[in-house]
Amino acid sequence: MHFIYNARNLYSSISHYPTSVAGVSRTHRWLSGGLLNPVTQLSDEEQTMRDTVSRFAREKIQPLVREMDEKSEMDKGIIKGMFEQGLMGIEIDPQYGGSGSTFFSSVIAIEELAKVDASVSVCCDVQNTLINAYFREYASQEMKDRYFPRLAKDLLGSFCLSEAVSGSDAFSLQCSATQGGDDWILNGEKLWITNAEHAGVYIVHANYDFSKKHRGITAFVVERDTPGLIIGKKEDKLGIRASSTCTVTLDNVRIPHSQVLGEVGKGYKYAIESLNIGRIGIGAQMLGVAEGALNATIPYLNERVQFNRKIGEFQAMRHLKAELATQIEATKLLVYNAARLRDNGLPFIKEAAMAKYYSSEVACKVTGRCIEMMGGVGFVKNFPVEKFYRDAKIGQIYEGTTFIQLNTISDCIDKEFIN
Repeated sequence: MHFIYNARNLYSSISHYPTSVAGVSRTHRWLSGGLLNPVTQLSDEEQTMRDTVSRFAREKIQPLVREMDEKSEMDKGIIKGMFEQGLMGIEIDPQYGGSGSTFFSSVIAIEELAKVDASVSVCCDVQNTLINAYFREYASQEMKDRYFPRLAKDLLGSFCLSEAVSGSDAFSLQCSATQGGDDWILNGEKLWITNAEHAGVYIVHANYDFSKKHRGITAFVVERDTPGLIIGKKEDKLGIRASSTCTVTLDNVRIPHSQVLGEVGKGYKYAIESLNIGRIGIGAQMLGVAEGALNATIPYLNERVQFNRKIGEFQAMRHLKAELATQIEATKLLVYNAARLRDNGLPFIKEAAMAKYYSSEVACKVTGRCIEMMGGVGFVKNFPVEKFYRDAKIGQIYEGTTFIQLNTISDCIDKEFIN
């Protein structure tokens, strides 16, 4: 499953962008004639990343999409292939075996995978934008040295926050952490956990002191073979069916103090900051879903003949195609801009929420309209559009619902006006 270029080899051999432009550290903006390039213009290295992931998706993933969807099962060879291609440790430093690339490169990979299968895309997304980012920002050096080499090579991670009583109100979680000698003992049940079936390590959020409310929440690293960690059955979902979504039960799970990720009582802060980043990844996934659906529809419009004309020649089809393409382009601008802001160390919370909100709305609209344009064949599983339609809905739900994004955007606007 090796191609001429893979992400790890690509980014170990290139020189990165200037480290300082206009006073911003670690910038990846490039100047041409003194002007900033368009946000959607890719560097040669970013274009190579896009081409590489696109080829991998077409050749290795696409032949298995329908089977994985029907069986609700991710082919393990796909996960292995993403590790081999360097797609599961995109921002991990090369000294640990990662690609040493940028967040924007992660966004490109997530988008390209989603054009073929959103289930595979979210597996890559969670690994890069939540798990790896969490370790990079908050883990001790000892913990980084222990986990980064495997997270880049073969260790899939899972992010455990949601519970039955804590969905959008994430910090009302009831999972408890109590001290027992030199260990922490975790008890509780997590719901809707992505990658849970295949993960080898879990970032678990639990409260060690409920009297402190959300300030008691702490992040713990729990390995799969830890006694008391139980992975439940997979949910039978509408979309992203090949992506495992399971319950994770912690029954007197005992772990040493060294498995605390970051500082005790700071888990709520870490989770918020990580999810702000993760929302850009979901925006990229929904962008890819919308693009994939339209890409699958346009050839049909140019082949199907009714009333002695190709249906793509009718004004209604032409206008609808143009409308959907425009909304996809607007989505791309929002997602790419948020990603570039994050890479440049600039504020991005509002832009991330906008990207996540708008991309999920557009994905739902585009996929639905594509079914309508294709008619009966768009409604059956012999064509990929109905799957894109089912996969799009989750974008309005996970990593912060549409309404939570709108709350965040409104809060940011209010703060801007106050300041």
